[in-house]
Amino acid sequence: MTPTLSTWRLAALTTLAMLAFAGNSVLCRMALKTTALDAASFTTVRLLSGAAMLWLLVWLRQRATASPQATPPDRRPLAGNWGSALALFAYAALFSFAYVGMSTGTGALLLFGAVQASMIGWGLARGERLRPLQWLGFAVALAGLVALMLPGVVTPALPDALAMLGAGVAWGIYSLRGKATTAPAGAADPVATTCGNFVRTVPMALLLLALAWPTLRGDAQGLWLAVVSGAVTSGLGYALWYRALPALQATHAATVQLSVPVLAALGGVLLLGEAVSWPLAASSVAILGGIALVLARPQR
Repeated sequence: MTPTLSTWRLAALTTLAMLAFAGNSVLCRMALKTTALDAASFTTVRLLSGAAMLWLLVWLRQRATASPQATPPDRRPLAGNWGSALALFAYAALFSFAYVGMSTGTGALLLFGAVQASMIGWGLARGERLRPLQWLGFAVALAGLVALMLPGVVTPALPDALAMLGAGVAWGIYSLRGKATTAPAGAADPVATTCGNFVRTVPMALLLLALAWPTLRGDAQGLWLAVVSGAVTSGLGYALWYRALPALQATHAATVQLSVPVLAALGGVLLLGEAVSWPLAASSVAILGGIALVLARPQR
């Protein structure tokens, strides 16, 4: 643990970050289910709001810490890169369109499972090795994902499920690119990098809006939900997470994210009246339990 964070503050930051990540699923599903807002508009407003919030945070921090001889904050080069921005945009767009036809908990579980499966799969392709118990966990988690997509087991239509799996793979790619960008530790500012990537998604989001123009539907309440998702649960949520992340062990950081689908499902039950079926509960245990086995010991 870093000396700058006490135990209670680290716990508070981590808890708030996990609530924010789960909140993205709840807010998106709420906007698309209870308001007239369409998925393309939600995606665009979310990305624009996230970019604005992160830019403000970076600008305020740079302004507060800059010396008189330093480059002014508004003239510094934009962090991030276009490859990561494309992965971020793909995640946000597929995430929104998938939530048109699936419950909050199911979507979060598919998303989280695909993120972890893609990152673990990439590690295996790069030569990392799993122990027998970890292989068992990986197989159980994949079986849980397959079970979620079987006809009649849970409710999402196949196109929606595939879109959410694609969103998870895109977020996994974004995370892997971010890990490579910040290696060695301290080589890059993750909040500034995330800000730059969000800013670069703006023209992509506007292009999506133009392509979806005939089907756009406005709704004031839905727009506010998208703004909160972008500015608060995305922008501020990522800032909180990156503040806590250096003080967490890698396995702890991965394991604590197992709470996100559970929190999202609970939010769907409390705020949207969604029911939790036994097949969904069984798939949740398989996916989350399997991933927990993979993360139980550091990979070689």
